[in-house]
Amino acid sequence: MFCKVNFVLASAIVFAGCSASSSTNGGSSNDTGSTGAPVETRAPNTSYKPAFEGQTRIGSVTTKTPYAGTAISTALQSPWGIAALPDGRLLITQKGGTMRIATTAGQLTEPITGLPPVNSKGQGGLLGLAIDPDFASNRMVYWVFSEDVEGGNLTAVAKGALSADEKRIENASVIYRATPAYNGDKHFGGRVVIDKTGNLIISTGERSDLVTRPQAQDPNSGLGKMIRITKDGQPAPGNPTIGSRPEVYSYGHRSPQGLAFHPQTGDLWESEMGPRGGDEINIIQPGKNYGWPTIGYGIEYNGQKVGEGITQQQGMEQPVYYWDPVLSPSGMTFYSGDAIPEWKNNLFIAGLNSNHIARIVLNNNKVVGEERLLANEGQRFRDITQGKDGALYAVTDGGRLYRIAKQ
Repeated sequence: MFCKVNFVLASAIVFAGCSASSSTNGGSSNDTGSTGAPVETRAPNTSYKPAFEGQTRIGSVTTKTPYAGTAISTALQSPWGIAALPDGRLLITQKGGTMRIATTAGQLTEPITGLPPVNSKGQGGLLGLAIDPDFASNRMVYWVFSEDVEGGNLTAVAKGALSADEKRIENASVIYRATPAYNGDKHFGGRVVIDKTGNLIISTGERSDLVTRPQAQDPNSGLGKMIRITKDGQPAPGNPTIGSRPEVYSYGHRSPQGLAFHPQTGDLWESEMGPRGGDEINIIQPGKNYGWPTIGYGIEYNGQKVGEGITQQQGMEQPVYYWDPVLSPSGMTFYSGDAIPEWKNNLFIAGLNSNHIARIVLNNNKVVGEERLLANEGQRFRDITQGKDGALYAVTDGGRLYRIAKQ
């Protein structure tokens, strides 16, 4: 049995021996809907100016509806991706190369095996996943992973069917590899979503190092891209013509770990990590160039400028919003439920070194408010999704599964 405790006392009670923790919000008297001071109070890493008002450090909002974030399981092993199955349970990837199924009460199955071997060094491993819309009849799952190949490793996409006894993936096959390979352990990207036409969109990173970084701007490389393919791994019909790779959907990306479709507009939103500063959220449009490493709002980890140190250039897209210092955004989801009306169509982003979930309020594709959820839990949030029951479910690098719902 898991305990539900007061937000302020959560950490103390956990260390006293409770098996899980809960963050609660008792509501707010802020009925005007107006925003307060920005949630970020630290000094920025750079003196760069935003391209437009509201592109960074927007005013804060506070959820008025009472809600609770409860750790319903603490037994996962480095979870990375989470998706809801048709019956309401949750399929979760673990970085080391297995999957688990969790109930909405937190009970876990034994690890699901049968997947191709992964390279789990550094930022690699078994990464994001997507459930086939026809899962009830075909039981198909799609996932992204870092794979060892000749010449190094790369971001790969595979598919397979979950066995009837839910113990293994059957007939697993790799359907796409984002070449060229590189002998590194960072920036694999790793999210996958299924668009309304039934095709897969996958995020790939530029592999971090200076030697590979320019490939984000090279439309003939699979690195630093949004890739759109069929369920058999072929370039999807209707893709833009950018270079010699017809699977490339957009380019100029650094370390994109979040993808989600807006429930009203259908737009594809993406979260992307910058270096020191310059984390972004973008609306992905086919054929567009998102700038990395030519433009950005961050600096190198050693404090030097990235390239020429510019933030704008003709022909390159501006982020809808950016952070400095960083959020370290990973997985994300939109809320489309009715239980907490003020969250309707809000974007929720799992933050890693920021140790919170960012609630982003949008209006006409502009950020108009920001809130930090579960910030007292001390967890690196890796992914978040909305369950079939309307609650939000989030996983952390430390092995926790949270349920976030109205009290």
